[in-house]
Amino acid sequence: MTDRNTHSQRTAAARAGFSERSARRFDADPILPSQRRPNRGRTVTDPLEGVWDDLILPVLDRDASVQAITLLRYLQAHHPARFPDDRVKRTLERRVRAWRAIHGPQKDIIFRQTPEPGYMCQSDFTDATKLAITIDGAAFTHRLYHFVLVYSRWEHVGVVLGGESFTALAENLQNALWSLGGVPQNCRTDSLSAAFRNLTKAESEDITKRYEAFTEYYGMQASRNNRGEAHENGAVESHNGHLKVAIQQALILRGSCDFKTVAAYRQFVDELVARRNKRRGEAFKVELAQLNPLPPRRTTDFTEVVTPVTRTGGFLVHQVFYSAPSRLIGQRLRVHVYDDRIEAYLGSTHVVSHPRKRCRKDGVRVHEINYHHVIQALKRKPQAFANSVYRDSLFPRSEYAQTWVLLQDALSRREACRQMVDLLFLAHEEAVEVELANLMTQDIKEGRLPDAKRLKALLRPKGQSLPKDIAVAQPALSCFDALLGASA
Repeated sequence: MTDRNTHSQRTAAARAGFSERSARRFDADPILPSQRRPNRGRTVTDPLEGVWDDLILPVLDRDASVQAITLLRYLQAHHPARFPDDRVKRTLERRVRAWRAIHGPQKDIIFRQTPEPGYMCQSDFTDATKLAITIDGAAFTHRLYHFVLVYSRWEHVGVVLGGESFTALAENLQNALWSLGGVPQNCRTDSLSAAFRNLTKAESEDITKRYEAFTEYYGMQASRNNRGEAHENGAVESHNGHLKVAIQQALILRGSCDFKTVAAYRQFVDELVARRNKRRGEAFKVELAQLNPLPPRRTTDFTEVVTPVTRTGGFLVHQVFYSAPSRLIGQRLRVHVYDDRIEAYLGSTHVVSHPRKRCRKDGVRVHEINYHHVIQALKRKPQAFANSVYRDSLFPRSEYAQTWVLLQDALSRREACRQMVDLLFLAHEEAVEVELANLMTQDIKEGRLPDAKRLKALLRPKGQSLPKDIAVAQPALSCFDALLGASA
């Protein structure tokens, strides 16, 4: 515009770097394009004209959470001829979204926090079904307990066989603290609704008191995020996904998702987490210096059940039947229930251990039987074996179950029961459970029925001849005098 004062329109346009046509347009309207307000009017008729103010706004004023699709169905019910299809759905969604932005309710704000060394740890349970882990070929349904320090991101992971119970939380949280070697000031969890589901009010309050006593013993403040506000537990919630991705990738490198035992799978997870924690070494050193010391010893991380041993040779814990030695019949046991095992005590004496089982939802009784507990009584009553309610739980290995099927087909029930009980008794008496299983498998492959008497002869150790003449040199008595003199 300055060049236009001393030059022609064409020259000024050339000096400014645009065409003569643009120069004529600027001369006609000297207002800069960035300062012009576009005068754009509606090019098509408003499809919601006449119904937005009369029908839709009253509904939005009553409850702003109503969905656009609900409003569309509402319009179609009142004006079926005008709205025969969903053609105005997108327009309605944009209009409702714009209305909420101006007139809708206030939204919650996430306040990002600056982590403080040694202040907070967060823990959570996460479902691990998508990992597709199998134990000895069988699907392994489990959860992972995930513990994370907010500042350094140091983590601890535990394999949980059951649900989100107080036992699983207390046991794994305690393991995490002792692996860490210190105690943070605050321990945050989610609302743990799964731990309190289907509990009475008194039971729920009891668990809450026990958890508060647990954290008080370690000198931690117990805090929970608000229900439905997962971001308040964000340090561990975000790490749950990263952890499961890391496990999946490690399984790819391993070449298999199958593990021989649960202990082998736990070792795999522990080694993976240890490698991940190495990358957080510097931050962890800073945080470790700010942690409070551990108490002198661990505290209770189990639930206790008092139950009698019945005449059926066992006891009930949470609707699961566990076997016990017959000499305990009539006694009352104190059973410590952990996430993956139970430990039974008579007074202060430990008497029984079992892997923990969970009851079935269909009402069928679950049994956990150690055949060593009942084999002496079964030896006296072998015919009770065939129809025992926990017969299938008596087999210590799959080879024994396979042998029972063959004995049933080939022998009478009486003889089959006697042979099977003799085989179990042999495995118990001689402590040859694995060796006997291998011999039975060999017999089956060769078309023979396993027989306890014949197999016992095969299991006997081969005789070894002892040397007839053993020369024993007697030391001279003077040797002892020398020893006494040296000691003096």
